[in-house]
Amino acid sequence: MTLLLDPQQRSTRPVWHVYFSHTLRYVLAPLLFISSGFFTANFIVSGHYTWPRTSRVFVLTLTLLILAYEFIYKDHTVRSTSPERAFNAVLYSCMIPYALGVLMMLGLAKL
Repeated sequence: MTLLLDPQQRSTRPVWHVYFSHTLRYVLAPLLFISSGFFTANFIVSGHYTWPRTSRVFVLTLTLLILAYEFIYKDHTVRSTSPERAFNAVLYSCMIPYALGVLMMLGLAKL
């Protein structure tokens, strides 16, 4: 017996891909960006600009850019086919948590 499904009803991605992308977007990426914003602001506020610390912040920044582009922006572009929605996904999953991490560090620095 052969079932013929409408091509639009077929899922092109396995179920675990969907769970992985949602977990990455809603849990892992915001946690990484909050902690990274905190660490980067700590580096800037501390004033200890040594080469090892500078290189760590540089590598961290490149890693975050790759994470935001490859796993959030591209994945959302494929799913929604709209660059505006993909940018909003990056904004809410990456940029806002990063800014919150920076603000948390600046708030602690004022204490």
